[in-house]
Amino acid sequence: MIRLQSLSLSRGVKSLFEKADVTLNPGEHVGLIGANGAGKSTLFAMLMGTLHPDGGSIEIPSRWRMAHVAQETPALDRPALEYVIDGDTTLRALEAELEALEAQDEAHDDHAHGNRIAELHGLLADADAYTVRSRAEVLLTGLGFSAAQMQEAVAQFSGGWRMRLNLAQALMCPSDLLLLDEPTNHLDLDAILWLEDWLKRYPGTLIIISHDRDFLDGVVDVIVHIDQKKLKRYGGTYSQFETQRAMALSLDAAAFARQQRERAHLQSFIDRFKAKATKARQAQSRMKMLARMEELAPVHASSPFSFEFRDPVATPNPLLVMEDGEAGYKLDDGDNKVIISNIKFSLTQGQRIGLLGVNGAGKSTLIKSIAGELPLVNGVARFGKGLVIGYFAQHQVEMLRHDESPLWHMVKLAPTVREQELRNFLGGFNFPGDMVTSSIAPFSGGEKARLALALIAWQRPNLLLLDEPTNHLDLETREALTVALAQFEGTLVLVSHDRHLLRATTDEFMIVAEGALKPFDGDLDDYRDWLFRTRLGKVEAKPAKADTRPARADAPIAETRKPPEPKAAAAAAPVSAAARQEQKRLEAQERQRRANLVKPVETRIKRLEEQIAKLTAKKAAVDALLAGTGIYEESRKDELKAVMLDQAYIAKELDQVEAEWLEKQSELEALLAA
Repeated sequence: MIRLQSLSLSRGVKSLFEKADVTLNPGEHVGLIGANGAGKSTLFAMLMGTLHPDGGSIEIPSRWRMAHVAQETPALDRPALEYVIDGDTTLRALEAELEALEAQDEAHDDHAHGNRIAELHGLLADADAYTVRSRAEVLLTGLGFSAAQMQEAVAQFSGGWRMRLNLAQALMCPSDLLLLDEPTNHLDLDAILWLEDWLKRYPGTLIIISHDRDFLDGVVDVIVHIDQKKLKRYGGTYSQFETQRAMALSLDAAAFARQQRERAHLQSFIDRFKAKATKARQAQSRMKMLARMEELAPVHASSPFSFEFRDPVATPNPLLVMEDGEAGYKLDDGDNKVIISNIKFSLTQGQRIGLLGVNGAGKSTLIKSIAGELPLVNGVARFGKGLVIGYFAQHQVEMLRHDESPLWHMVKLAPTVREQELRNFLGGFNFPGDMVTSSIAPFSGGEKARLALALIAWQRPNLLLLDEPTNHLDLETREALTVALAQFEGTLVLVSHDRHLLRATTDEFMIVAEGALKPFDGDLDDYRDWLFRTRLGKVEAKPAKADTRPARADAPIAETRKPPEPKAAAAAAPVSAAARQEQKRLEAQERQRRANLVKPVETRIKRLEEQIAKLTAKKAAVDALLAGTGIYEESRKDELKAVMLDQAYIAKELDQVEAEWLEKQSELEALLAA
């Protein structure tokens, strides 16, 4: 087993661990979690022996073989497949020795020489040398490499793909202890699902750092939390850790009050809007968030910040329509490369779509086409008047001016807005104090992504297009983003490998597959089954060491369930052009008539909702003040009277505003039903 006893370590003036203790048993799959900068990667360095603690001890069985993912990948001419096989260093050493012995001249071919050759052949057989190439191919296929790519030189791959090669090399190494630091960072959803399945069956001790909660839930059975410079062990998955931690956090009055306020806010919205046709989808999203509140509460309650996407000023309906579209790009020779054909796609107000598809299918190409960054190769795209798109992709982060500050970026976006208002807004995205005016060059990837999201949120988009927004975000920031997106009032199209984010913020899925965009009839579990059958069904990689532990509950996927098929588009009945034109004219007239009646009422309701929000905030502040003990001191008697008077006035005004809101709500519902 692994024992860390009285572990202490400081880096410069910062103390990371103080007399920390934890014990890990053989075969356990451990998730190592903690805030950014808490010391997760530092602990890995100590386990690998590249860093030594200031005090205490680390005990690892001396005979254990350790594997980890290399952070550097040299630009080698070596084929990718051979580079991955190099991960099995024992096998490579045996092969090198055998090659050297067989190359010796016959004068050395004595009895001992022949015996050693025979012994090496036996050792190679024990090391599965005769299946090594097929095992390496399985690993590379599961991580998204094609057969042709396996023969390409390592130097030909980009940084993200080289990290996949390093991961494959670590998995190739027979090991008793496997250390993985953010292995999903450079993977898409199909590769993550394959890796999750592989790691479930890994027989050794696994310690993994990850910000993907669903991935942790699928792989680990123990959580070690770095908190307050200590190591605390929790039995169970990440979700079970959250439940246990929630119990501890509930003892903290401030954290509990924050959770209750958030629950009350969500419930208030649901109660007011679940019967309102134009708000039903948003109410459903909040109901989903409320149902998951126990799961979200522990991290979110201790999160250093939360943020929100401001409500859109107005939203056209539909937002956009694509007909007979072909998405792709131009090649250097001037020809068009079509990725997705026959696109018939529209976005209406309030839709929340998760976009699925294997790596390279064209999800990002479609997002760019919707955003207008990549014109359609063929077909028509009509954008609604008043459409405001908030588009996030990794290149948006790269386009930030690294020599400038967050405040500079905001001033450039809103030059006429007061600086204090911009500072306050950035503070909501966790850019406090001097950080607002500091160059973003030393910022982490997560901090830069947060700034890009802030710039989008300021513009009050009615359509959010997010392409892998959680890359480099820690668990706390992901939770803040999840809550913000669940409460976003506009339309959302999301590409993400974070299944928790997809489940909590989207209502429907579409899939890009075989050069087409189609609705996907199923949930993420159905997508996993479909993916394993259609793409990864034959990619069955067995971990290198024989599994001596009892059978785990998560057996390979059963083949009894029929994979969901994309919905077929319903055939429209033929209608003459003149009839369609007349029908559209009448529909437009009716929409205008309704709008003239409905808009004043909706405007008044919006103002009332703003008043309710402000009064509710004031009431919460007064209630919090009265809940304390200081206000009841004799010296603050006059202040107490004033506060209690404020409480009465606020309560009365809130009752009046809510009564008017109910009246206007009934009036609006009657108009909509007419």
